[in-house]
Amino acid sequence: MIIKDARFVMSNTDVGKCPAPDRPEYAFIGRSNVGKSSLINMLTGRKKLAKISGKPGKTRLINHFIINNEWYLVDLPGYGFAKVSKTDRKNWQIFIRRYLKFRSNLYCVFLLVDSRIEPQATDLEFMQWLGINSIPFVIVFTKTDKLNKTEFEKFMDNYREKLSENWEELPSMFVSSANSSLGRDEILEFIGNVNLNN
Repeated sequence: MIIKDARFVMSNTDVGKCPAPDRPEYAFIGRSNVGKSSLINMLTGRKKLAKISGKPGKTRLINHFIINNEWYLVDLPGYGFAKVSKTDRKNWQIFIRRYLKFRSNLYCVFLLVDSRIEPQATDLEFMQWLGINSIPFVIVFTKTDKLNKTEFEKFMDNYREKLSENWEELPSMFVSSANSSLGRDEILEFIGNVNLNN
């Protein structure tokens, strides 16, 4: 897939105020500071489409971007160690889960996982919640350029083993690096194929 156009559409916290559900939609989410904005910018070829911050918790709204006027890419707030109030964190959880459960044109969730960190309970629990609610998702491992081949293979073996404790069939997985554009073609091809088959 060649991305010719990528534009910001709107931000909000109310699924009812999202753009009309007339196009396929793909949501990106992960722990704070997982590299979500960098991945989105790498995928779209736009350096400043999603705002990058050194401070975790920068994204606080449901951000819609329209790609090639054909499908929506959605940047969701991160979860985890962001330094925000308990009230804000609870509010985020409510509107994020409402969006994921009730957005009728949501085709798939891309759950980002930092490849430098061992399996985290917050990620595993979120995957379980997605599975229980029959929300399709795939895993994208980020920052893989920070590991050498042996370290990454060990990480992947460990992650697959951990997932196998609760999943009979493992979710699809993508390996990515925003710095080298690793995974870009594979992720965009996946989105293109899902669009064609729905």
